[in-house]
Amino acid sequence: MAVNRVPVLKRCRSLGLDPVYLGIDKKSTRQLKRSSRKISEYGLQLREKQKAKFIYGVLEKPFRNYYKKADRMPGQTGENLMAMLELRLDNVIFRMGFARTRREARQIVDHKHVLVNGKQVNIPSYLTRPGDVIEIKESKKGSQRYKDILEVTGGRLTPEWIDANQETLQGTVKEVPSREVIDVPVNEMLIVELYSK
Repeated sequence: MAVNRVPVLKRCRSLGLDPVYLGIDKKSTRQLKRSSRKISEYGLQLREKQKAKFIYGVLEKPFRNYYKKADRMPGQTGENLMAMLELRLDNVIFRMGFARTRREARQIVDHKHVLVNGKQVNIPSYLTRPGDVIEIKESKKGSQRYKDILEVTGGRLTPEWIDANQETLQGTVKEVPSREVIDVPVNEMLIVELYSK
């Protein structure tokens, strides 16, 4: 499996992204030296795509597949794409506050700690649907790992499209998120322009 080994804060600086969106509360004190050259239209579109891929931890090929699927769905392609990325199982675990970062959420899913509607799922890219009940396995709930995670994520706000109970480590996807409730700083219209060339 391909793994992105670029230091997270360095990547955030190069994309002009706040690490908070990744669940990391560190701040980089170093400033990125911006060149005085004007970024081309293509450069801006590419940066938005890289930002979305980096935030959600998706590689190029799956990302392109998400775009194709979003393009075939009714409604606006950009909004469909963002909703699909939000409904990935690893992202839902992160949004519920059962993981500190999306990378950790991915690992939790990989390690078979997650049940969707009572069935074990270990695919981070699994697309959840409205009505899905997601929970951490009973045998893992009492572990120190989740106590530590809840200490960090306890004060985090869960989005309105998710219903999460941090005591029982269980939650429900209530609806497909609309673009207004997705707080990710990505201009999806530029991604659509990039792929529609």
